Amino acid sequence: MTRVLSALVLLPVVIGTIWFLPPVGTFVLAALVAVLAFSEYRVIAAALGATVSPVIGAVAVVLVAFAMWTGDIPIDITSHDSIVVRPNLVPLVLLAQMITVGAMAIARGAPAPQSLADAAVTVFASIYIGLPLGALAAVRGDLGTLAVRSPLAPPGADGRWVLLLLLLVIVVSDSAQYYCGRSFGKRPLSPAISPKKTVEGAIGGAVFGTAAAVIGGRYLFASPIWILVLVGLVISLLGMVGDLFESLLKRSAGVKDSSHLIPGHGGVLDRIDSWLFAAPVYYVFVRFIA
Repeated sequence: MTRVLSALVLLPVVIGTIWFLPPVGTFVLAALVAVLAFSEYRVIAAALGATVSPVIGAVAVVLVAFAMWTGDIPIDITSHDSIVVRPNLVPLVLLAQMITVGAMAIARGAPAPQSLADAAVTVFASIYIGLPLGALAAVRGDLGTLAVRSPLAPPGADGRWVLLLLLLVIVVSDSAQYYCGRSFGKRPLSPAISPKKTVEGAIGGAVFGTAAAVIGGRYLFASPIWILVLVGLVISLLGMVGDLFESLLKRSAGVKDSSHLIPGHGGVLDRIDSWLFAAPVYYVFVRFIA
């Protein structure tokens, strides 16, 4: 019951922000989620013996998300075939973070066995958390709106519809994994990482997630069916990989949940793990293919 009540509170907040607020509202939500997820990431890293600078790490995560959100935004549109976009500054942010982390390691004044691990874990947080969440915020804006080219698209369909389609695919895939695994699951998918996940559940999640992507995508994108099938399948599979990767990190650190912030669900990182791997692929599809 606690899990259901938490979902009933969180879903309206997320969907309401995407649907009713301007694009900046989605970015603000993404930045907040990024900071909360980063704080949980630091706990996991600490359990593994790595130290992540809270200030540098948090600032870099938000800046990477901001660079993803503002980069590739159309600034001069004459037609779908003539678009000038702002450059994506993610590489500059990551380079600045790398230099800062390296300089701080030197400032400590003495070699330490964990220097490389600390630096790598700090920079990885920006790629793992900031980049995907910034990609989601970008899809909500003009980037997503320009991708809506289907003759079947509802009047006024824009980036909100495009981002909510990804939400739909992930939710459908996750739900199908659970119910198919519960009903038909016999063979463990990755027993050492997540004993409850099954091959049958994964197949169900991939099938139903792909179906949701194809059905919804037909009303938004002009892409051929086979591309929508491929995108839906990749998103569904990468959502599972993201879930398993976060489980791997927690098991490696001996942590059950990333935190107890969300009653019945664990932490923020536990809730967005599927998104973190699926979002970059969806962004590439929306930006370059759709």
